[in-house]
Amino acid sequence: MAQTGRQRILVLGGGFAGMFAAGELQRRLGTSADIELINEVNYFVFQPLLPEVAAAAISTRDAVAPLRQLLPGVKVRQAQIFDVDLDRRIVTIFQGVQRRYTEVAYDHLVIALGQSVDLSGFPGLADHALTIKTLSDAHKLRNHVIDRLEHADITALPEVKKELLTFTIVGGGFSGVETAGEMRDLITKSLKYYSNIDASEVRILVIEFADRILAELAPSLGEYARTFFERQGIEVMLETGVKEATGTQIETTKGDVIGTRTIVATIGNAPSALVQKMDLPQAHGRIKTDRKMRVENSANVWALGDAALIPLRDDPTERHHWAPPTAQFAVREARTLAQNIEAVFDGREPEDFVYQSKGAMASLGAGRGVAEVYGIRLSGRKAWLLWRMYYLSFVPGFATKIRIAANWILDAVLGRSIVQTGSGSPIGTRYVHYRKGDRIFETGNRADGFYIVVKGAVELTIPGRDGHEDSVQEIGAKGHFGDRVLLGEGLRTGTVRALEATEILVVGAEDFKRIVAAMPVLDDYFDQYFASVYHQSKPGVQI
Repeated sequence: MAQTGRQRILVLGGGFAGMFAAGELQRRLGTSADIELINEVNYFVFQPLLPEVAAAAISTRDAVAPLRQLLPGVKVRQAQIFDVDLDRRIVTIFQGVQRRYTEVAYDHLVIALGQSVDLSGFPGLADHALTIKTLSDAHKLRNHVIDRLEHADITALPEVKKELLTFTIVGGGFSGVETAGEMRDLITKSLKYYSNIDASEVRILVIEFADRILAELAPSLGEYARTFFERQGIEVMLETGVKEATGTQIETTKGDVIGTRTIVATIGNAPSALVQKMDLPQAHGRIKTDRKMRVENSANVWALGDAALIPLRDDPTERHHWAPPTAQFAVREARTLAQNIEAVFDGREPEDFVYQSKGAMASLGAGRGVAEVYGIRLSGRKAWLLWRMYYLSFVPGFATKIRIAANWILDAVLGRSIVQTGSGSPIGTRYVHYRKGDRIFETGNRADGFYIVVKGAVELTIPGRDGHEDSVQEIGAKGHFGDRVLLGEGLRTGTVRALEATEILVVGAEDFKRIVAAMPVLDDYFDQYFASVYHQSKPGVQI
């Protein structure tokens, strides 16, 4: 930011809280201060519409808008935020093609970094679950669902087909319920293109740990949503959690093992890594502020949105005594925060944030919804229409509103597109979780990667030839397998099963071969390894 002698206000994050805060600050202080917003992407995502993007009900561009277009007069910087030095009043970022280390100074800092997802408390869930927090998440989910339909249409294995057509959503809040409803709509409207899949073979489940779904709404509305889902063929499992997940199964806290190759996790909200390492007072994973949204014990650092724990009364004790992490509250918080920073500039006392929710609503798919607005409860088509009108009015940009309305009209008449958007990314390095007894690969499979045991143990069985007994080898933590075929040619020559709950680091085949070819130390290691284990020389690496 140029040294102009003007006050410098730096906003971190371009979600609802950050974008609206930057806009309000520019409107109030644009003539006397420099406003800058830093975000990893150059667009604002309208998150409530992500399930519809994932279900191909609306196009991608209608759920996003360029930050530069939405915030005239605000300097928008696309960069990765690395660190915040509160003493020096410096934010460190990596920016540009070469990710250059850059320091950005500020006089007032506004933290609106939202929350991230942490599924580490559920074995295997982080490795195998899809999420629905970002635009790329929505694309990935859409492609994944279509891919499962494509494979289910051609497989000759009944058990595999059953797993492919079982779609599991973990979490029965707004995001989980709306994702389940939209996923059902996408699948139902796509089945006419898949002659080998009958609607009765599709199974959609919602797993919720609480005793009802949509706990933020009145119990009667949550019950309406549950019964409507069940009429639509969506199973709701209440008072049920996730114990463990793999690529083909999920085990619940009640002991049920469900064969599924699609898990969507809408749980696990957690503070971003940057917020976690900031030297700021925090509670429940959020930055503690006073009622004016100023961070405790700080005169020039402010926080709002999902990243902030904002009290709504002087002596908060209950959950509803703090501002909830919703878009409705984030927009109102942005207005008050801009007023308060303006008051500080003018030498006036900032005001407390005071706001009472006007209500909440959720779409259930199939033209139905639930809503509670100003104490009035609605369900069915009226609630669904209200949901659509509200969010249509909320979406920034007139042209975007027109396009979304047009998409909704066309969706009511035409089918959903089953085109898999974007190019599939090659398999790189990833963690995979296996339950005891799971087959990792078997003899005759295509060699797809190099496997390192992070924790647990596996058993490798290579069939004997010419009357010889099978070769059986146990491989524990820090051991590896899958290299012999990759460094040679051909299909898998053995079968590997997990002897216990096991975490595996998988390195994609092409990446593995390139690394070995480029690093002599690894080439030498595998020469010695093949001589000691297989009593043969290492095959030449084919890349």
